[in-house]
Amino acid sequence: MQVLNSFSKTRLAWLLLLLSIIFFESSALFFEHVMNLAPCVMCVYERVAMMGIGIAALIGLLAPRNGILRWIGLAGWGYGAFRGLELAYEHVGYQFNPSPFATCDLFVQFPSWAPLNHWIPWMFEAYGDCAKVVWTFLDLSMPQWLVIIFAANLIVWAVMVIAQFFGHKR
Repeated sequence: MQVLNSFSKTRLAWLLLLLSIIFFESSALFFEHVMNLAPCVMCVYERVAMMGIGIAALIGLLAPRNGILRWIGLAGWGYGAFRGLELAYEHVGYQFNPSPFATCDLFVQFPSWAPLNHWIPWMFEAYGDCAKVVWTFLDLSMPQWLVIIFAANLIVWAVMVIAQFFGHKR
């Protein structure tokens, strides 16, 4: 645990987290703009959760040895991963347990102070159907993969948080 504690205080740790998020966000944009897969409302919300982790990684990257910034980064990472897991799990429900009483919104709902779909429509506008499975890999749909990705993020996050309590021996 001491090794992970030390690692969490390096820029490399936070850069690896940021690069993984850039990879996943780039993949989402590839699916949308190259493969022409229409993102749904839940896809956009999951994208925002992923970006939350990216912002947390940037905060940690600023000064990983600063305890306050590192804990803010860890808190943001945990919150983004948890919310992303909730959203992805809900999305899986829309796909595999369809119900006329449980459907996703037709339009994304962002706060009035941050209408991302108006500011950056090519990234945050939703025009797909949440219940439709449009892509699979190894028999798992995109939201199922996101459940795995966000759960893995939560597991790694939990290990890193626990490692914070195992400092160097003096």
